[in-house]
Amino acid sequence: MPLLQIVVVLIVVGVLLWLVNRFIPMQGTIKSILNAVVVIAVVLWLLNVFGLFHSLSGIRIGGRRFYLGGE
Repeated sequence: MPLLQIVVVLIVVGVLLWLVNRFIPMQGTIKSILNAVVVIAVVLWLLNVFGLFHSLSGIRIGGRRFYLGGE
C-alpha cells in the first residue's frame, strides 16, 4: 500500500473521529471508549499494513500461547 494512501486514510479517520466528537452529543466516558477503540483499531491496521502484526501472531504470555490471527 502506497504511503500516500496510508496518510489519506489516517487523515480521513481523524477527521471522521473529530466530527463525531464535535457534533454528536454523548457522555464523556462513551467518547473516551470510542476514541480508544478507534485508536487501537488504527494501530492494529498500521501494524498489519507494515507487516509487523504477523510477527506478533504467536505471543507467549506465561505458559500459554495466544494466536492473534494469521495462519
